[in-house]
Amino acid sequence: MARTRARDRMKNEINAGSMADIAFLLLIFFLVTTTIDVDKGIFVKLPPWSEEEPDITKLKKRNVLSVLVNAQNQLLVRGEPAKVEDLKDRTKEFIANPRKIEDLAEAPNKAIISLKNDRGTNYETYLNVYNELKAGYAELWDEECQRRFGEPYSDDLPLAMRKEIKSKFPFVISEAEPTNFGEE
Repeated sequence: MARTRARDRMKNEINAGSMADIAFLLLIFFLVTTTIDVDKGIFVKLPPWSEEEPDITKLKKRNVLSVLVNAQNQLLVRGEPAKVEDLKDRTKEFIANPRKIEDLAEAPNKAIISLKNDRGTNYETYLNVYNELKAGYAELWDEECQRRFGEPYSDDLPLAMRKEIKSKFPFVISEAEPTNFGEE
């Protein structure tokens, strides 16, 4: 029979059986409590997918505000050079047409904003143009809401009121397929 030494009997061991359980619980805890940042972009409601060919409707030229951004980040509004800073006011004037000018939109619900950019357009310029167009609509909604209901347009407004405002000034921005670098 082998003799056991006192040194052999005194070996220290750590029971690692519960270590896996603790690691698993920590993993679950961190997965549940961690937030993941999500990139935010432009919220655009896309039309539903359809296999049918779209209706080609002839639009009156006066009801379309064409906005072109070229590869050099220059802006053309209805064929005339323009600045991004002036775009919001031009959009508001085009849609509302308060002075009933002949070459502006017939009515706010018939106004269409056509946005076209070049593939070489800087993304920041595209976002600035889009934001200015949207800001024009937002100001029109706010002004109409103040006039009708005496309060600013916001997400806290009842749905029926928001629908009434948006039925008068529907948000219509048509984005055309970008052209190749320097094509237009």
